[in-house]
Amino acid sequence: MRRVGHFRANLGTQYPMVVGSWRQHWDELATLFRYPPLFRKVIHTTNLIEGYHCQLRKVTKSKSQFPTDEALKMVYLATREATRKWTARVPNWGQILGQLVIYFEDRITPYLP
Repeated sequence: MRRVGHFRANLGTQYPMVVGSWRQHWDELATLFRYPPLFRKVIHTTNLIEGYHCQLRKVTKSKSQFPTDEALKMVYLATREATRKWTARVPNWGQILGQLVIYFEDRITPYLP
């Protein structure tokens, strides 16, 4: 509880909406902290999504519309380039898979060999 007071004291005046939102939705937010750190890292997907949007914005920022097939090909190629990173291996996947089986056995085991 001491950390919450410290957080509120340091950032509450600068970011009152964020602190208020966290306090209002703490039950849902705290659910994440039930899981081990390696597992939490996999749950966070926003970095991947934001990276994809960033790559698309780089390609499309100078275009207001896409009237030709060439323009659509440009978006397709940017998407294809972005998805290459999605096939990278997840570090410590063996440990994470073990934790997934512990927490969600009924959902995971049907898909394991």
